[in-house]
Amino acid sequence: MGEPRILTHTLVCPLSRSVVVTSRPLTLFVMLAATLLPSASARGQQPSPVSQGGPSVSDPRPVAHAAPRIAPVRVDGHLDEAAWSSAPVIRDFLQLDPVQGAAPTQRTEVRVLYDASAIYIAARMYDSLGKAGVHGVLTRHDQLLSHSDLTSDLIAFGFDTFRDGNGETWFKVNPLGVKGESQDGDATYDPVWDVATSVDSLGWIAEVRIPWSQLRFSRDSIQSWGMQVVRTSDRNSETDLWAFHRRNESTSAKYFGVLQGLEIPAAARQVEVVPYATTRQTFKLAAVGDPFHANTENALRVGGDVKYLVTSNLTLNATINPDFGQVEVDPAVVNLSAFETTFQEKRPFFVADSRYFSAPGLACHFCMHGEAVNPVYTRRIGRSPQLAGLVGSRVAYMDAPDATSIAGAAKVTGRTRGGVSIGLMDAVTNPQEARFLTSTGVQGRQEIEPLTNYFVGRVRKDLRDGLARVGFLGTLVNRVLKNPDEVARLRAHAAYGGLDFNDSWKRGDYTLRGLVAMSSVGGDTATIRRTQESSARYYQRPDRTETTDGLFSTRYDPTRTSLDGYAMYARIAKDNGNWLWETQQSWRSPGFETNDLGTLRRTDSKWMNATLGYGWNTPTRWYRDASLFGEWEQELDFGGNRVDFMYHGLASITLPNYHSASVLVMYEPQLLSGTLTRGGPMVKQSGYWLYNGFYGTDSRKPVVLGASATIVRPMEDAELHSEYFGPSVTYKPSTWMSIGLTPSWNHSLSGQQYVTAVADVTAPAGFAGRRYVFSRIEQRSLSMGTRINATFSPTLTLELFAQPFVASGDYASFREFGAPRSARMVRYGVDAGTVTSTSDARGMPATYTIDPDGAGPAKSFSLQNPDFTVRSLRGTAVVRWEYHPGSTLFLVWTQERDGADSFGDFNFSRDRAALFSDRPTNIFQVKATYWLGR
Repeated sequence: MGEPRILTHTLVCPLSRSVVVTSRPLTLFVMLAATLLPSASARGQQPSPVSQGGPSVSDPRPVAHAAPRIAPVRVDGHLDEAAWSSAPVIRDFLQLDPVQGAAPTQRTEVRVLYDASAIYIAARMYDSLGKAGVHGVLTRHDQLLSHSDLTSDLIAFGFDTFRDGNGETWFKVNPLGVKGESQDGDATYDPVWDVATSVDSLGWIAEVRIPWSQLRFSRDSIQSWGMQVVRTSDRNSETDLWAFHRRNESTSAKYFGVLQGLEIPAAARQVEVVPYATTRQTFKLAAVGDPFHANTENALRVGGDVKYLVTSNLTLNATINPDFGQVEVDPAVVNLSAFETTFQEKRPFFVADSRYFSAPGLACHFCMHGEAVNPVYTRRIGRSPQLAGLVGSRVAYMDAPDATSIAGAAKVTGRTRGGVSIGLMDAVTNPQEARFLTSTGVQGRQEIEPLTNYFVGRVRKDLRDGLARVGFLGTLVNRVLKNPDEVARLRAHAAYGGLDFNDSWKRGDYTLRGLVAMSSVGGDTATIRRTQESSARYYQRPDRTETTDGLFSTRYDPTRTSLDGYAMYARIAKDNGNWLWETQQSWRSPGFETNDLGTLRRTDSKWMNATLGYGWNTPTRWYRDASLFGEWEQELDFGGNRVDFMYHGLASITLPNYHSASVLVMYEPQLLSGTLTRGGPMVKQSGYWLYNGFYGTDSRKPVVLGASATIVRPMEDAELHSEYFGPSVTYKPSTWMSIGLTPSWNHSLSGQQYVTAVADVTAPAGFAGRRYVFSRIEQRSLSMGTRINATFSPTLTLELFAQPFVASGDYASFREFGAPRSARMVRYGVDAGTVTSTSDARGMPATYTIDPDGAGPAKSFSLQNPDFTVRSLRGTAVVRWEYHPGSTLFLVWTQERDGADSFGDFNFSRDRAALFSDRPTNIFQVKATYWLGR
């Protein structure tokens, strides 16, 4: 609710490549825009009426009136105060589901009051079965929105406070008083507001008070807001709307009705303060001889956040000595690629109001390999010290912080009455030092993360009553580098700036959006050489021919002290209706770089796609809804090489019993890859067919089942296949408890796993005097996600999470490519040369010695056995008590067990026993916050 109904499909594929495009980027869009964009006058017109499935959205939007509060209101869930009788009643609803456009089966009445401090809402949800027909579920308030299997009766109030068709602030509550909020699609929005509910013989009641200080709106004394009211009845899966729209239309604020009559006084410059204190105890068996660590370590941290309401539409947030610890651990992964694994931001300061800093990401009905330009990834701020691994590899023992401490951070966010939204954020991280002891007994200290300043600025302006928007996003990173390691490995400064636009017409049915951005990074020649040689671009590739991107030089130059690049993105699409389509392109020049504050996997990319889909949204005896999508993608590098190409199709259906299913088929042929050799020449990567299926049962039931399966098979005679199976079960024994299990099994085989590169002047022509060694690898992984949520009241919860994880990789049949731009591989010991090995005390291979050409002139080389078996057990137990509005007490226990061996095979009994014999790290934390404000 509150986000566009753009169909997407997400799939984790072990063979997926980074990104994609074409050679003539803007020509296609200019032609399409000239053909499809209406005139300026036409874009302001309302769409023509459509009779199917209820009233047309071109009908006048419904209007409601708020009344001033003339008598006291006690928010207790009982509408017995005289003040409510003075408020006009909102009662004209229509069904969205299950019978689109029909009159509701149950009556709903809503009233709105206001006074100098707050807006009040009273909602009476009648039910023909009385108490027996009301269904509520107890859960933590932010899970009411994010967990689709926690279904419940619900009443939701959406506000477009600037009435520009772009902003949405939602307040939701169920019959048991569980709250949920979101703002502009951001479910981390966490205002302080009051709600009370009651259930009686007529149905249920919700009574709400929202202080003006928790909302952002213009400074006009008399205002009209956009408003939507949505009621969900769980037992018959009915959704009723006050401001009606059809299922095949966007649910955005452009379809809201109007709330008139609000007289809001000038906002006081209110201050909210949230101090915190955290105590932490860590229990871990320290290594013998380690002078820096004990078996038990204690830490105490205090600080606080301040929110200052500058005006009714502008807020200053600041944090002093912030606590950026996470309550829940990140999942375990095995990453054998050259690219970074990223995780979701969970730290409160950064997730709050993050929408003001959002970049114009990739918008897809259905795409697989596209990569959005992402210049802001706030987990860079307070990251693990970047040189800890380097220093640790040189010494016997080291004491280094797990994360970089943040001296302070502040941000200003808000929106002006002229439709300008603003987001400014600045953070400073402290320099971090490591203490170390060498194998010769020398102790010392070294800085492993420099003093760094991070800045983000975002400005957006609404045009044509919110139908269009233009914006700018800029970032700056500056580091104070001191020691030679920092100078040689870290960039001294980085900058990004991007202009973006978004236009829509016919109430958002058609959209045109785009981005033009530039980046610049600078530092020592050694640092910029590493940047050129990174996995994002591989400038050193011996067969690389491009020397310019049209604006900047893209030659490999070890003497550079800076690197510059650009990115462009454009999309034109039909986003509403039964027929949906899109075509888009995304370019990133070879020198484009955003990893200092953002994320970037690949540059040197010209990606494009075209998608066509159709949705059936009127229920029949065969289905409730269904959709069919087909898509084509292609990617070229700036040298004109096609490095990605695919067709795929997706069919999905919701059955009359609310079970759902989908089938995905994807075809990708054999293609050139500029990344497979990790800096070597281009070679051919195996093509494949991918098949994925999903089935899920009715999420309203006490037991919810689901299963996803993926199979990959090669296009040609290649060593390539993969099988994935991921069932899930959610059991809800009562309204206050849910138990979820998400096991997964993955098995894959690839004959093109990179191992290493070895200098050899006798290497085949085209490889520039290096042999790029590959291997056949067979991987297996098994995990079991377990989650138990117990909610004793809307303000007191217990959450348990555990994930045992075991993965193995068995390397065999070492090989190399026979020639550049070829798929032919030469296996050592079979097609050429010899392979010998030595064994360790367990009889396992310890080292391999490879002679590439036997009696030929090539020198032999050795490899350590790369086989691995890794295992981990990560879990948390969290008690969360909101003991006062906006104030929370956390009791947290975290346990982590990690271990690794070089077996390479998968032996469940052995690995399970080893996992529970690994020494655990136990962390106990107590954190308390207290909200001061009103």
